[in-house]
Amino acid sequence: MTSLLSALAYSCPLILCSLGALFSEYAGCLALFMDGLVSFAAFLNYAFTVWSGSAVVGVLASCLLSVGITLGLSAVVEKFRANRFIAAIAMNLLFGALTSCLSWAFFGTRGVLAGDVYRFGVGATRAATVCVTAVAVAMAVYWLGRSRLGLYVRVAGSDADVLKAKGVNPGNIRTLSWCLAALYSSLAGCFLAMRLSSFVPNISSGRGWMALAAVFLGKKKPLRIVAAVIIFCLADIFAANIQNYISGISSSFLISLPYLVSLLLILVR
Repeated sequence: MTSLLSALAYSCPLILCSLGALFSEYAGCLALFMDGLVSFAAFLNYAFTVWSGSAVVGVLASCLLSVGITLGLSAVVEKFRANRFIAAIAMNLLFGALTSCLSWAFFGTRGVLAGDVYRFGVGATRAATVCVTAVAVAMAVYWLGRSRLGLYVRVAGSDADVLKAKGVNPGNIRTLSWCLAALYSSLAGCFLAMRLSSFVPNISSGRGWMALAAVFLGKKKPLRIVAAVIIFCLADIFAANIQNYISGISSSFLISLPYLVSLLLILVR
């Protein structure tokens, strides 16, 4: 049971990022800023938790500020009709720069941040991560499949004129999809930092980019995306631990194993 909980908790940040990417993909404006935002949210979680002494405040403040900044930038993009692809890449660079600058300004370092205030029990963190992710997955499935706003998001990327005919502004729907992507990816960043009980620069480790691939690997279906991510992460865990039991396996093969599994899934899906 402990091993299963550990494996699920390990996959949760990527699951959250993938669902966030799914919202933006349906709206026709992929959230290419998520990788930078994951690290930014992880830093904010550390900072707000240390300042307030409360993990709950740290998570809430991190998510609210991340979504708020994304909302403001998305509104600017819509107002000036900027290219969302280029804007999202610029936002990714901005979040990375903000993380570095704020870390230096408030803590005097651009390196690892850790302290006695920012320490979490392994079991409690895993359980919280899995529970929150399960709720987030259920909400995404229900919201995309049953709600009117979810329907608008699914239509925005393919038939924006239909929304205009109904009196709905497609720009607002695109902004909503980015805000949802920011919410899910900021939760992922919080959980990554809490799992390590520290903030590490570039803590996202490319999860924001892997999430984009997971969307298509799961055929843009939330539950299929979750299944694909879990299989990928199990392969990653297997590759990281197999040398403890079987020696002589090439390290190059082990590093590439999760990606070979993903390629196999693409071929057989």
